Amino acid sequence: MIESVRNTRVREVRRLAQKSERTERGLFVLEGPQAVREALQARPELVEELYATPTALERHGELRELADRAGLEVVYATEEVVDAMCDTRNPQGVVAVAKQFPTALKRLLDDAPRLVAVLEEVRDPGNLGTIIRVADAAGADAVIITGRSVDLYNPKVVRATTGSIFHIPVAVDVEFDEVAARARAAGMRLVAADVRGDDLLAAREAGELAAPTAWVFGNEARGLDPAVVAQCDAALQVPNYGRAESMNLATAASVCLYEAACAQRLAATG
Repeated sequence: MIESVRNTRVREVRRLAQKSERTERGLFVLEGPQAVREALQARPELVEELYATPTALERHGELRELADRAGLEVVYATEEVVDAMCDTRNPQGVVAVAKQFPTALKRLLDDAPRLVAVLEEVRDPGNLGTIIRVADAAGADAVIITGRSVDLYNPKVVRATTGSIFHIPVAVDVEFDEVAARARAAGMRLVAADVRGDDLLAAREAGELAAPTAWVFGNEARGLDPAVVAQCDAALQVPNYGRAESMNLATAASVCLYEAACAQRLAATG
C-alpha cells in the first residue's frame, strides 16, 4: 500500500501531466474507472501500471478481473495518493499509466476509409476529446490530429474521450498538406467545416455527403485558415436558425460527422 504522496512512484506518475515528460517516456495517465476499464477491455497490453484504493477496487470489482486477465498487478494506494497522481479533482480512486499508441497516417488512409475527422489547430482539450468520442460513436474510421493541435495524451483530452481513445485509430503530429494529399489518393473528399461555407443540409440533399469524406475542423476562435479551406474540395456550414452567436466546435463537429455517417449508411442500403 502506497501511503505517502512523496513516494517515488507517485512523483513519476504526476510528472506525466507535463507534455515533455509524456513525449520523452511515451506514456500517459488514465484517470477514473471508466477510462481504465475501456483500456483493459480494448487494449490491455498498453496498460503498464494500475493504482487503486481498496474501496474503489471493491466498488469496481470488474477492474480486478480485467487486470488479472492481463497479468497486471494492482498497486493499492490511499485516496490522497491517487488524488496526487491525477490532474482531475475526483479520479474516483483509480488511476493507470499506459503506453502511447498513435497510428501512422499512411496506415489509416491505406485502408480505404469512408469517414475521417481531421483536426487542424484544435487547442481546447475538451473539444478534441469530445470530437474523438463523437467520431467513435458515429462509426468513423479514424481521427487525424495535426501538429498544431493540443496533445492527444493531455489528461483533459483523455478524460473527454471517455475511453473512445482506445476504440478508434488516431494519427498525430502530421502536416495538413500531407493529410490532404493522402486523403485524395485514398479517394476521399476533403470538406471544411467553415462558417463561410455552403449550407450543410443542401449538400446532404444533393447527395454530396454519401461519398468518402474527410471532415476538416479548425481552431475554436479563428476557425480554419483560408489556405487550408482552399485545399479542400468543399466548405460547408451548419445552419444557425436561432440567435446564438456561434456553435461550440465539438457540437458542430457532431452534426457534421453524423450527417455524413447517416448519408453513407443510407446510400449503402439503397
